[in-house]
Amino acid sequence: MTRLYVPATVHSLAKLEQGLSLPVGDDVVRAADDSEDAEYDALLTAAESSAVLAGELDPGERRRVVIVAELSTPASAVGLADVVAVHADVHDVLSDVDADDLEDLGWYATQEIPDLLG
Repeated sequence: MTRLYVPATVHSLAKLEQGLSLPVGDDVVRAADDSEDAEYDALLTAAESSAVLAGELDPGERRRVVIVAELSTPASAVGLADVVAVHADVHDVLSDVDADDLEDLGWYATQEIPDLLG
């Protein structure tokens, strides 16, 4: 299995929940190995990319979102069935906080995605 960390926004998370897939682009991060440190580094790298994407959204929608997916074969897109977890800010933080002072992302199970979007 390959674990991917997909930088996203609340809009792309909503598309995923609606049954659409997200492209696996150049900004997708793969952990260097299976260690916790490598996975945490991959998450932080994806969160930085997510902050850039979220910064382009309207206030109230500026939450970092990282979708964690596991794929058995290389793919060009990630679907909801591939998602094992979501890391996200609980609320809009990018308009209130300097990027260097952001807290860690919260961990959410896939069944919590509607709550994140609500």
